[in-house]
Amino acid sequence: MFKFITDFLDSTHYFGVFLLMALENIFPPIPSELIMPFAGFVVARGDLNLAGVLAAGTAGSIAGAMPWYYAARVYGKERLKRFADRHARWMTVGASDIDKAIAAFDRHGRSVVLFGRLIPAIRTLISVPAGLACMSLGQFLLYSTIGSLAWTGVLTGAGFILESNYEQVGKYVDPVSKAVFGILLAWYLYRVITHRPARSDAA
Repeated sequence: MFKFITDFLDSTHYFGVFLLMALENIFPPIPSELIMPFAGFVVARGDLNLAGVLAAGTAGSIAGAMPWYYAARVYGKERLKRFADRHARWMTVGASDIDKAIAAFDRHGRSVVLFGRLIPAIRTLISVPAGLACMSLGQFLLYSTIGSLAWTGVLTGAGFILESNYEQVGKYVDPVSKAVFGILLAWYLYRVITHRPARSDAA
C-alpha cells in the first residue's frame, strides 16, 4: 500500500492527491490517514511542493463533501434518510448515521462543521446537517476549508517529518498500511454481507 500510493502520487502529482481525497470523502476506498502522510513523504523527497499538496488535499476534501451538502439541501432529511437506507449496503452510511450527524450539529451549532472535519468518524457526514439547516454556501466552504486544511496539514506534516527516516519508516508503514487497508476492506465486506434493510415504521 505504501508503494502503491506513493507511486500513484508520483505519476499523478497534485491531481492524484485531489482525486484520492475527494473519493475519500464520498466513498472512502483509502482513508486520508494514509493518503496525506504518504503525500508528505513525496513532498519531503522533493517531488511535490508542500503548498501544492496542501491545496490539492484540502480542495479534494471540500469537493468530496459538496455532494453530501447539496444532497441534504435538495432532498431534505426524510428523503435523504430513505435514500441512505436503500443504498446502505454499498454506501456504508444509513439513516442512523445521518441522525447522529444531525444531533452533533444541533448540539454544537455551525462551528461543528469546522471541528467535525477533524474527526474521522463524522468528517464527511457533518456536511449533511449543514445542508439540511440551509447553512450558506459561503459559511460552509469557510468552515470546511479551515477544518480540512488543518486536518491535511497535520497528516502531511507527519509524513514530511518522517521522511528523514524514509527507508526505515517505509519498512514499518508499508505492512501497517496494508493491514489497515485489509481491516477496512474486511469491515466493508462484512457490512455488505450482513446488512439487513431497515424495517419500515409503517404498521
